Amino acid sequence: MAVVVSFLFMAFVPALMSQERVIIDQVVAVVGNSAILKSDLFNQQRQLESQGVTFGSDAQCGLLDEMLYQKLLFNQAVIDSVEVSDQQVEQILERRLRFFIQQIGSREQLEAYYGKSIDELKDEFRPMVREQELSQIMESTITRNVRVTPSEVRRFFQNTPSDSIPMVESEMELAQIVIQPAIEPEEKQETRNRLNEFRERILKGESFSTLAILYSEDPGSARRGGELGFYGRGELYPEFEATAFGLRPGEVSEVIETQAGLHIMQLIERRGEQINVRHILVQPKVSPQQLNAARNKLDSIRNLILDEELTFAQAAIKFSDDPGRINEGIMVNPYTNTTRFKNDEIEPNLFFVVDKLEVGGISGPVPKMTEEGQQAFRIVKVRNRIEAHEATLEGDYDFVQQLALNKKKMKTVQDWIRTRLGNTYIHINDDFLNCNFSIPWNQQVVSHNK
Repeated sequence: MAVVVSFLFMAFVPALMSQERVIIDQVVAVVGNSAILKSDLFNQQRQLESQGVTFGSDAQCGLLDEMLYQKLLFNQAVIDSVEVSDQQVEQILERRLRFFIQQIGSREQLEAYYGKSIDELKDEFRPMVREQELSQIMESTITRNVRVTPSEVRRFFQNTPSDSIPMVESEMELAQIVIQPAIEPEEKQETRNRLNEFRERILKGESFSTLAILYSEDPGSARRGGELGFYGRGELYPEFEATAFGLRPGEVSEVIETQAGLHIMQLIERRGEQINVRHILVQPKVSPQQLNAARNKLDSIRNLILDEELTFAQAAIKFSDDPGRINEGIMVNPYTNTTRFKNDEIEPNLFFVVDKLEVGGISGPVPKMTEEGQQAFRIVKVRNRIEAHEATLEGDYDFVQQLALNKKKMKTVQDWIRTRLGNTYIHINDDFLNCNFSIPWNQQVVSHNK
């Protein structure tokens, strides 16, 4: 179960399917009301192989073991009425799609490679992402009270055989100064005028939904006619929420501005403290002149640092548009919430730049996409490099602590699984009953069949 998080993430990766191979599908396992198909196993294996994961002769047994675990978590999440909002699912889809777009080069290249539009890819993976999130929430619930003490960490390390001490991968610590070009007032006004035109057309009788499908730049809601689904207070941008809760059903708002761009919205329905609205989002665009000015400004800032007129930390505080400027511009790894990045955790376009720098080296301006989807530039400093090495308790305490914590969490999860097996319907196809699972799924099937 130790690798379940990485499997859950990788399960989103679009499969590199061969056109000439056809899978005759069949149900290989059932957990509760959820089935695992033979094609699911095949897709999972191909996806992981495309990422460089190698498998032995019992690959599908190992994959089925993990997938049974995920289904058991999902089944329990349904029983416990665990929920994940549409907004969370859309945010995860957007974040992962941005990752894959960065990997392949552009949205157009991603769509061409898989022969599907971005919306079609989202439709395909939305149910999978929802299930994965529910499973992860359930896993977090099971292990939320698990802690390790310093003595447990030391004992874990001391009891690890010398030939089994893990290797710490090479990592980098980075800092950045980000310049997000300002949007020119004329561009913002032009966008506002465009939305006001849409509003006038709607007030004269045109369909809000149709205009949202045609013109909204919110890819998550545009295909649904701009409809967001039900949200409570505190779940939307404050400016958006303040306006939305003040509307009457069917009423169309004035143009409002949030971090995402400019919007108009229409209240569909209100249920107590929850609302369902549709909106049209249009994002003012940064002009090429502003982008060039941002690049030139970063070049000047870099020269000031190289000439020792400012330190990188001072320049970050003075010039950077990134919230991390107050911490010397140090970048935080979104996967681990630490300041260390493994090579594959750095965006490819940035990695190829910083990989060539020595410790203390500062890159030239590198393009960056903000969370709101706006273009920006940054310069990046390599603060430290940690070469691959055998872990030590003194030098890699956080790393060893995480391994000890993971082991304790795994034991907690395995204990929980065993308590659930007797109360959960499990069926496994005869072809897989002889698998050497880490959890006795097959024994449970036999006991159910007696």
